[in-house]
Amino acid sequence: MCNLYRIKTSVQEIAGLFGASADPDLVWKGEIYPRYQAPVVRAADGGRVVELMVWGFPRQVPGKTKMLTKHVTNARNLDSPFWRSSVMAPARRCLVPFTQFAEPKPGKDAEGRPGQHWFNVRERPIAAFAGLWRPSPEGAFFAFATTEPNELIRPLHEKAMPLILHDEDQERWLTGGHQVALALQMPFPSQLMGIEC
Repeated sequence: MCNLYRIKTSVQEIAGLFGASADPDLVWKGEIYPRYQAPVVRAADGGRVVELMVWGFPRQVPGKTKMLTKHVTNARNLDSPFWRSSVMAPARRCLVPFTQFAEPKPGKDAEGRPGQHWFNVRERPIAAFAGLWRPSPEGAFFAFATTEPNELIRPLHEKAMPLILHDEDQERWLTGGHQVALALQMPFPSQLMGIEC
């Protein structure tokens, strides 16, 4: 599943596009991997704010000799106990801005790194995943929801794709009730997306 995406833009552009306030000094890497900081948009004080959070909910799992921390980046089953409390509370939902997201492909790229198929939303230089977030003593963490793949992604990743929100659904994701949020878990139309191989 998607464990790499890009958000190559400025905090001012994100704030303007999503109607949010933001610290103008926020910075992040252009390519986001699990455990990297990235910008998210969440509801706050009757408006929206852009904040940096770490990608991947920390979860303790047993190792051979001790408990290990695994960072869970994608939320498929939104009714599972692990995700339910975040989905049920609108205050724990967020928007995750992106410009492109990747799915692996065989081989290496021109720079010798693992190959990737890069997907985007046509006509939208910046789009948003449906995100979930949690505060913790170590800071805030986020993940994004996934759904069934559309016709563009299914041949390359048959299990799932990120849950991309239409512009008109972003406010519903941030403020709607539990059933409203679950009803948004559907594939984004493939005809509105592009791919770079």
